[in-house]
Amino acid sequence: MSRPFKIAIAESEEELKKRLQTVSSGNQKEKLQMLWWLKSGQVKEQLEIGQRLGRDTSTVTRWVQKYRASGLSGLLEIKKAPGANRKINDEALAALKRELETGKGFCSYGEIVEWLKCQHGLDIEYATVYVWVRYRFKAKLKVPRPQSCQQDEELVSEFKKNSA
Repeated sequence: MSRPFKIAIAESEEELKKRLQTVSSGNQKEKLQMLWWLKSGQVKEQLEIGQRLGRDTSTVTRWVQKYRASGLSGLLEIKKAPGANRKINDEALAALKRELETGKGFCSYGEIVEWLKCQHGLDIEYATVYVWVRYRFKAKLKVPRPQSCQQDEELVSEFKKNSA
């Protein structure tokens, strides 16, 4: 049987119960549940907390140490990885958006890749440019269909009138 451990919990039992009901994260809920059990006297041993929560006793020890060191806010803190930096800077994105909004635009995504390389010195992959232009800017590259130079304009206009 493991020894009972002493921990001074600053928050009241009612406050812990209220926060336990409002918290959305499962990890935070487990930590608050542990503190509430300790404060209400339902659990006296670290092993019992680990069994009730389905966690190893070393995890419970780590949580208790974190609570002792930095309080409830430190225990419930969720750390988020910063992620990678964007390959296209804000200035280049603004210029690209302006260029897409002009009437002439671009004929292909490869042309945009070349434009970014020449104008801004960025070596961006085709797929990255495609995602930014197509899905984030919601822009489509408009290119007119090819027309024959031998086509008779009068026949085309007559066809348009009669086809409706």
